[in-house]
Parts: sequence; structure tokens; C-alpha cells
Amino acid sequence: MAAHIEVLRELCDAYGISGYESGVRKLLESHLKGVSEEILRDRSGGIVGRKTGDASGPKVLIAGHLDEIGFMVTHITEQGFLKFQTIGGWWSQVVLSQRVIVQTRKGELLGVTGSKPPHILPASERNKVVEMNDVFVDIGAFSREEAEEMGVRPGDPIIPYGPFTQMGNPKMYMSKALDNRLGCATALGVLKELQGQSHPNVVFAGATTQEEVGLRGAKTLVNLVNPDVAISIDVGIAGDTPGIKDDERAHLGDAGKGPLLMIYDGSMIPNNRFRDFVLDTAASHQIPVQTESLNGGGTDAGAFHLHGIGVPSVNIGFATRYIHSHNAIVHEDDYFNAIRLVTELVKGLDGGVVKEIQEW
Repeated sequence: MAAHIEVLRELCDAYGISGYESGVRKLLESHLKGVSEEILRDRSGGIVGRKTGDASGPKVLIAGHLDEIGFMVTHITEQGFLKFQTIGGWWSQVVLSQRVIVQTRKGELLGVTGSKPPHILPASERNKVVEMNDVFVDIGAFSREEAEEMGVRPGDPIIPYGPFTQMGNPKMYMSKALDNRLGCATALGVLKELQGQSHPNVVFAGATTQEEVGLRGAKTLVNLVNPDVAISIDVGIAGDTPGIKDDERAHLGDAGKGPLLMIYDGSMIPNNRFRDFVLDTAASHQIPVQTESLNGGGTDAGAFHLHGIGVPSVNIGFATRYIHSHNAIVHEDDYFNAIRLVTELVKGLDGGVVKEIQEW
């Protein structure tokens, strides 16, 4: 299992906001090559490795998403500060005074997000949430020309700086980009677990692009694979932190208590039989599993299930604290158990089971 953690560390520390995933894609591809018969890529940058168990069996797509949330330089002020466009969903209160990496054609620059100091704000403004338009990135430049000489230009990606870190509880890990390098690492982990094992289908495991900006890469990858069923793997929201009310916590998961099965979100109501197949498989193999429901949001399964005449899909996830920030936290047991669960799902998805799921 230590090897799975090292893969997760590599993937999380790699840079790849939506639309700029090439670096992390190349890293994932280097790992997929050793456990795949063939590597397939779509033109949006999505990637999967193929492994055949039974060539006449159903096609099963398993995918995380490569991209993480971040920012993009829109212009440089005359004083050398960088203004930006958010890429993906950010809450302005988690953005301030955080380190970032600006990727330029000349290399990487360390910067920090800044805003007007609270010490000089009038009382009427001091207790208000800072507007994202008022936040900037300081790279230590004193003029637009100096920033340009450093290599900065509009369109450059800005990545949260949050190195993968093992916490005081050695089963807890903190990092940027757990959303969703966890899904990428899990898809890869399933392929590794299937080596030398029989399975009644053809597996395509990998990752999409641009999930954080509208499930865009899911639409291209599902067209490439044209699967019979699909499993997206993405983070969920942990409900085990202070301030979350009991009625809110009831439909969320807790870190360390098992992977999540999303039973409802803003993009999909999962196929009922596929949902039950996941729960029954977890029970029969004594794998802890939790369910989660959200009124909003969505995962790549929301795009997968609308492909063609329909692809029965589910989303398996992780109860993750502080997602969409520089420092999310996950429990390693949930990661390992997600690999176990999805591996067992693959081994059970034969032609008969998939037909029953499709004909629900």
C-alpha cells in the first residue's frame, strides 16, 4: 500500500489546473504504460489504459479527472501585480495570503495572494467577505515590465502551492489537488490490482480533463471509449468537522469510514441497479462504504451517463475535508478501500450483470 501512497504523492504534487493538464497527464501516462495493453487519448487530453479480461465482455470505463482548481493570469498591473481569472470553484475566504506557483514560459515563479490590508479598511468593509476581483498575486515585481521580464504573460496558469504532507496521524494526508488526483490514483490502482487476475470485461482506466469547469473532458473521453457502464471516481465532502449541523451531516460522509457512493447530486441520479450492485458488492466483500447526497455540484458521471443512448454510471468518492482549497485532507483507509471496492466491482461486471443494469 505504500506504493499507492507514493503514486498519490507524485500526482498531487504535479501541476495541472483545468486546461493545463499536460504535465500531470504525462505523469499518469508513465504509470499507466506498465499496467496497460494500450494507451488511448482523446483530443482534450483525457487518457486511459486498456486491460482486457474477456474481449467479448462489456466495456467498463473507470476515470478520475486530471485537473485541479487554480487561476489564470488575465493582466499585469503597472505596479507588477497579477490579476487573475478563477479556474474552477473558489470561495474567496480561502484564497487570501496563500502561496501560489505561476507557470511561465521562462519557468516557475513563487507568489502570494494579496488584498488591501484590513488595518486600513473602514469599519463598514472590515467584516465583509473580500471580493475576488480585489485579490491579486504578488510575485515581487515592481513594474509590469519587470513581471514580463520574469516571463509572465496573460494566459499563464497559477497553481495553489500545497505540498503533499503526512500529518501527525499517519493515516491522514494533506495536499492541494486531492480533488481529484485521488480519482486518478485510484483508477491506476485498480489496474495494478487487476494484474494477473481474471475479469469478465475490458477495462479502460484513467482520467478526464476540465472537470472543474463543466465536465468538459468527460464528454470527449466517453466518446472515445463508448463504454457499456462507467464509474467516475471523485472526492466528496466530509461532514465530520465543527460547525456542520446534524441534519447536514446526515447526508455526508466521515473521513476514514469508507469510500462514498454518491446517490444524488446536481448532475445525475445514478442507475438504481448499478447503485445496488455497488452496495451489495461492498457488503459481500466486507468493504466499508458510505452514501452521500448533494443538492448541487456534479461529477464526470453526470456526463458519462448521457452519452449515446445512455451509459449506466455511478460515482465513487472520498470524504475529503476542505476541498477546493490549498490544503485538503483525506484518510488513507478510504483511498485503499476505494481501490478494493472498484476492483471487486470490475470483477463482478460480467455480461449478465451489465445487461441487468442496462435494462433496469
